[in-house]
Amino acid sequence: MPGVYDFATMTTMNTTEKLRKHALSIPEILLPNSTIDLAKWAVIACDQYTQDRDYWKNAEKLANGAPSTLSLIFPEVYLEDSGRTERIQDIHRAMHEYLDPAGANVFATPLHGCIYLERTTAYGRVRKGLVTAIDLEAYDWKPDTTAMIRATEATIVDRIPPRMEIRRGAPLELPHIMLLVNDPDKTLVERSGARVRNNKPCYDTRLEPEAGHITGWAVSSEEDLASLADAVESIGKANTCPDGSCFLFAVGDGNHSLATAKAVWEEYREANGLTGETAERHPARYALIEIVNIHDDGLTFEPIHRVLFGADPEELAGFVKDKLGGTLSVAADESELEQQVASRTTTCFGFVSPGAKTVLESPDPALAVSRLQPVLDEFVAAHAGVTMDYIHGTDEVFRLGKKDGAVAILLPPVEKSSFFSTIAATGPLPRKSFSMGEASEKRYYLECRKLFS
Repeated sequence: MPGVYDFATMTTMNTTEKLRKHALSIPEILLPNSTIDLAKWAVIACDQYTQDRDYWKNAEKLANGAPSTLSLIFPEVYLEDSGRTERIQDIHRAMHEYLDPAGANVFATPLHGCIYLERTTAYGRVRKGLVTAIDLEAYDWKPDTTAMIRATEATIVDRIPPRMEIRRGAPLELPHIMLLVNDPDKTLVERSGARVRNNKPCYDTRLEPEAGHITGWAVSSEEDLASLADAVESIGKANTCPDGSCFLFAVGDGNHSLATAKAVWEEYREANGLTGETAERHPARYALIEIVNIHDDGLTFEPIHRVLFGADPEELAGFVKDKLGGTLSVAADESELEQQVASRTTTCFGFVSPGAKTVLESPDPALAVSRLQPVLDEFVAAHAGVTMDYIHGTDEVFRLGKKDGAVAILLPPVEKSSFFSTIAATGPLPRKSFSMGEASEKRYYLECRKLFS
């Protein structure tokens, strides 16, 4: 079963077999050809800026009709708009056009290998990553799983079907999924980078609007891939439990996209009766992802904040206080509120609404979002017309908190040092618990891979 294996047989395996045993597959990566403007091609993950239509309108202006991943994705800010079916048809049509040598002919010859990347964000941080493909059969988002690839946050099942409409039958996939690996010795991502970063990059571009820069190098030689496989094998041993189960990768970002990919694969596999080697070789069984070392100095964990629309600010703050305990106080300005929420040894939440900035200091040291989310769910359920969304970045908290009828909630920082052990012991955290970096630091679509012909 996925996630359980016998290490005694590993020494005789070749590189491909070692990787397969650890839920990895060497992909055929599609990158734009040399005529494509990568600054217009690369677009941020579709689940960002869900309350900021101006961001996506600006993205359209930046692309200006040029080949762009914007034509291949469905920004979630538009997910509830009318015309969803037509938009999905347009996405699939654009994918076929970009693939067609007689059409737009966007892509270069596929790269058989992985890509080591360095992403410099607008905040000056450098995050390292490794783009490769994972076996969806080795992933499970259910709380009690012992699969090799596990969710870190609760999966909202209702969010999967709309995303399946987009992936189902799509000839291409574009990844914004990021998997975390527990590699304190930095043997996988970082060592792969040390082997290839003096080579000519396969892409090198700024990211718009003002989101930093990204450079990627091919990891494709036999020696480089063998080194990668050896590293994965070693990490697998270090993260294997007495029962033989191995917690190798944790989904850091894009869990609903990964759950969607698995659901579409299972649907396709069953509908077509795929088994054995036929199933193992089908491209839809795999998903293109980026692996990031949780010990990467450039990786920061940021809380995902909440905003409630239609709620009374005083009633909401009082309701949360009654449920969690603690004391309420007033902050003089945004700076003081942010400082108090981030620096207190106890758990603090900041409530931001027009004309009011309130801090709730609660004595319980448990993970903040694990306590807050059930309370907010209860409040929304008890108040007709109140809705909730999840937002990235303190700037967005304060921007939305100025809107009439909105209450934005600033959450404290997230500790990442005990991340893997917490997930292994207790299962996924509540939905939308954390974000890897600020909104503009999220993954940009750049690499593609064929799914269906």
